[in-house]
Amino acid sequence: MLTYRDVLRMPQFGPLFATSALQNAASTTSGLALGVLVFTTTGSPLLSALSMFGSSLAQVIGATLLMSAADRLPPRGALCGSALAFGIGTAVLAVPGVPLPLVFAVVLVEGVVASVTGGVRYGLLNEVLPGPAFLLGRAVLNMCAGSTQVLGYAVGGVLVAVVSPRGTLLVAAALYLAGAAAAWSGIARRPPRAAGRPSVGETWRTNAVLWSSGPRRRVYLSLWVPNGLVVGCESLFVPYRPDRAGLLLACAAVGMLAGDTVTGRFLPARWRGRLGTPLLLLLAAPYVLFALRPALPLALVLTALASTGFSASLLFQERLMALTPGTMTGQALGLHSSGMLTAQGGAAALAGAVAQRSSAPAAIAVMAAASLVVTLALAPGLRRDRRGALPGAAAPQRG
Repeated sequence: MLTYRDVLRMPQFGPLFATSALQNAASTTSGLALGVLVFTTTGSPLLSALSMFGSSLAQVIGATLLMSAADRLPPRGALCGSALAFGIGTAVLAVPGVPLPLVFAVVLVEGVVASVTGGVRYGLLNEVLPGPAFLLGRAVLNMCAGSTQVLGYAVGGVLVAVVSPRGTLLVAAALYLAGAAAAWSGIARRPPRAAGRPSVGETWRTNAVLWSSGPRRRVYLSLWVPNGLVVGCESLFVPYRPDRAGLLLACAAVGMLAGDTVTGRFLPARWRGRLGTPLLLLLAAPYVLFALRPALPLALVLTALASTGFSASLLFQERLMALTPGTMTGQALGLHSSGMLTAQGGAAALAGAVAQRSSAPAAIAVMAAASLVVTLALAPGLRRDRRGALPGAAAPQRG
């Protein structure tokens, strides 16, 4: 059985891991800093949530128009170029007096770029770690994201308080530039996975193929909607407790790290097909209790417990790869990533709007309840697919 140590020793995974870690750290610190900056400037939970997660909402543009580039761009150049773009954009956000429309324009552009970057990154991961190693490698990247979020939110909270939100944005810009350097110097040059030029038409055609299978549709919806609604809960941590938002986000990252560690390495293969739905229920259920306005220690425990359920994504991604031809893996994973982040951005906007009309604790509970309803609605179809050995699955074709 493969171990995390085996995965970390595989050629080319190290540079990809380093690049992802730096970019995760940068996005974590910049998101917290921008959310605090917008909230203190406007006093609006909706604008604060959109500033933190609005780039995720913009990913729908890349997913529907540009995602064919995920399999048709050289991975090293694409990852390096996107990190440079993020670094420049984050530095612009740190300039004093930047108008709010320009702030959201930068957030929009970053979301579009990130949609393609996600497909490039995870398509490259599937090349570097084919077959059974993919799940472990994806778990390692998730754990990396969780660890950097713990540190990023903790350190980011300190930087915001001591240095200022704008100073924290400059730190994040430097981390993005370091990620660009790591990608250029460490990732080997390799050709695109698919021939031809990226185009809107090719993006639509491949998306149509990916969406044409009922089992794949249910997997995509399970990856996107319950997860996105719970991120809507997290987007309200700043208005819920402005003085402890970084701590709540750090506890969420701890829970995600713990869940990915156990699911990726220790969960037996025979259980993987059965635990996706229960983990999605665990992801949402604790947040329903936020309607009771729990004291901070209990809120921290509930947040960490809920976030272990994010590991359901690992199980559904493994199922998605079993259903997808190898020449489409970059776009398939990019569509998953963009759809998930779009759902997160949309849920953040919805959560902010609900909080505007009620309160942050009530909105958190409403979003969690909606996530539970969606998960229960999808469960029967997923169960039929599993019992039928995923009918309609395409045999993986490793490129």
